[in-house]
Amino acid sequence: MNMKNIDNYIDKDGKIKIWPSKHESKYQILLYLVENFEYNHFYTEKEVNMIIKDHHTFGDFFLLRRELIEKKLLKRTDDGAKYWRVDSN
Repeated sequence: MNMKNIDNYIDKDGKIKIWPSKHESKYQILLYLVENFEYNHFYTEKEVNMIIKDHHTFGDFFLLRRELIEKKLLKRTDDGAKYWRVDSN
């Protein structure tokens, strides 16, 4: 990934500090964030929330979780009990 596109949105610790306004930058941030989730692993909603909380500083894990799902980078069961990273193939 071209990190230059997201440098302005990441702090010195590698945490997302700002949610971008531009669509392409938002998608790049989501690609950066989803790297913290393993393939072939199921997560609970609580685990997903904790991973997202650990990797951003602006306090809106709901937004980031919803965006990961809407952009089909994470999937979840209808009841929200299981989440998983989508295979890029």
